Amino acid sequence: MKQKDYIEMENRLGAHNYKPLNAVLSKGEGVWVWDVEGNKYLDCLSAYSAVNQGHCHPKIREAMVEQLQKLTLTSRAFRNDQLAPFYEEICELTNSHKVLPMNSGAEAVESVIKTVRKWGYEVKGVPEDQAEIIVCEENFHGRTITIVSFSTDPTARAGFGPYTPGFKIIPFGDAEALEKAITPNTVGFMVEPIQGEAGVKIPTAGYLKKCKEICTKHEIVLILDEIQTGLGRTGKMLAEEHDGIEADLTVVGKALAGGFYPVSAVLSNTEVMSVLQPGEHGSTFGGNPLACAVARASLKVLVEEGMVENAFNMGEYFVGQLKQIKNPLIKEIRGRGLMIGVEFNPEAGGARQYCEKLQEKGLLCKETHDNIIRFAPPLIITKDIIDWAVERIQSVIGT
Repeated sequence: MKQKDYIEMENRLGAHNYKPLNAVLSKGEGVWVWDVEGNKYLDCLSAYSAVNQGHCHPKIREAMVEQLQKLTLTSRAFRNDQLAPFYEEICELTNSHKVLPMNSGAEAVESVIKTVRKWGYEVKGVPEDQAEIIVCEENFHGRTITIVSFSTDPTARAGFGPYTPGFKIIPFGDAEALEKAITPNTVGFMVEPIQGEAGVKIPTAGYLKKCKEICTKHEIVLILDEIQTGLGRTGKMLAEEHDGIEADLTVVGKALAGGFYPVSAVLSNTEVMSVLQPGEHGSTFGGNPLACAVARASLKVLVEEGMVENAFNMGEYFVGQLKQIKNPLIKEIRGRGLMIGVEFNPEAGGARQYCEKLQEKGLLCKETHDNIIRFAPPLIITKDIIDWAVERIQSVIGT
């Protein structure tokens, strides 16, 4: 079939909850993908950072195939020989004490909400059903009913009520607003180190450190959603390292499986995670042997192949090259590691048009919040490929 045939079939039979670019992809390798008609593209989205290691990384694929032939699922009714090694390796890599394995990022966020509320009642002494969690404006933590209940994005939220109570919303990047919002019933503060869906919004240096100090002072759990920022994307294994802190709870996902399988995890200190007892929370697929084997390989190649360091170096180079592009309609170019946003003034007419033109030139990226293009290629990208990309970006958005 031709691309138009796939697109027609998808539009006819599928729910219309996405507005993808019209490239029907059928193959991926490293930083490159190909559509069904053989056209080759540079992937500058990395499946929203799920393929940090590059498409179809051979060592992750090998680990997956090997485990597929042994054991794929036991449920948590029984133990498996991949779970404990996964715990040990991810704890050592992230300096965590406890791990709760789940599947999707949203499922891990829901797990955090449950865990922190329970900690608030049993440890902090908050009255039952009164726990509050503080979040930030323009957050993106997932799509479940509870998560959209504290979203400020009308598209994500409108029409899905009634909403789950227990959340307070403050401006992102404002530590003073956090302190003012705290009450005796506050149990946690959940924040993205960099807001990806909001357009790669980067707080000022020291913001997370100040938030950590405030949370410690008021006996509040600091929760970092590192589903997009974690596992090398920003040039550090975890984005919290830029501020020299350790969160009480950290949520990771996406790149935890290198694009091969849905795997997420809640990383925690012992005190908070210890409130969960048998039967109180679980997942049939969370922590399954196939997921753990894939996650172990995904983490291993990040470290052994220097992908985190490459993200730091190539990110600096990419941003530097982009900032040389001249266009009065560009409002700002910002980034940390290989998490980069190019924001246009509203009079530019939206970022979608540029993404469509870049597709024609062999580069795939995606607009966010109407006026922002996000560039987030796999962490294995090289300087030569960045030069190739910038030449095409210049031809589309430069003047």
